[in-house]
Amino acid sequence: IRLIDGQSKSQGRLEVFYSGQWGTVCDDGFGSEEALVTCRSLGYTGGVVITKSKYSSGSGQIWLDQVTCDGDEDSLVQCDHRDWGSHDCSHNEDVGVAC
Repeated sequence: IRLIDGQSKSQGRLEVFYSGQWGTVCDDGFGSEEALVTCRSLGYTGGVVITKSKYSSGSGQIWLDQVTCDGDEDSLVQCDHRDWGSHDCSHNEDVGVAC
């Protein structure tokens, strides 16, 4: 995973790499537990979710939607989510995270 288009490497639009391609994550259902797991997997201790594509809208594939974490996962992909590429979102719903 990566955060891009933020003011530092610890914040930005969340993207995940799947099937050889970077894509975005929809902000539907994405909250504090999901932000925590994202930031922890990037080496930070905590984080907050930033919705409605504050960090600019992505392009291309929207990989994840309805991500639901318990908060103790090591990686975002260990959380429940719709099937890869299955979503009801547009890029103006790309989620951002600030760690």
